Amino acid sequence: MSSESLKNTTAMPVVGKPPAKVSVTWAGEHRFDGQRQSGGPAIRMDASGATGPSPVDALLCALAGCTGVDVVDILAKRRTPVQALSVDVEGERFAGVPGRVTAIKLHYRIIAAEVERQHAERAIELAVTKYCSVRDSLDPHMPVTWTLELNGG
Repeated sequence: MSSESLKNTTAMPVVGKPPAKVSVTWAGEHRFDGQRQSGGPAIRMDASGATGPSPVDALLCALAGCTGVDVVDILAKRRTPVQALSVDVEGERFAGVPGRVTAIKLHYRIIAAEVERQHAERAIELAVTKYCSVRDSLDPHMPVTWTLELNGG
């Protein structure tokens, strides 16, 4: 197979959003600072966990943040706004090298007076399975499960 035909079979067409472009700079020890190439706020990643989340923790935070945005937006479109939302994430890790994430559990806590459980569950399901670009960028065979605590119960 030629390199041109290989390129055509492996590349997805760019439609919609422009490419994400970030720069990551070593800040000593196991620390790296990342930010958009166009500037703006930076995030600190620290493999030792002393000054920021590790890169794997940052990945899990990105998944929680991405699905969280989708959940908030879906419920707002239903005219049932969220007052508070938090997500606890547990990433199971492979015991060998590399210690990749092999399964993820998300636990959503939503406070929203007018949201019915079935609508909150549907919003989470859509976020995790359809709308979250971070989830869609992960191994599609990796299990991602979730639970919901709505209004404290």
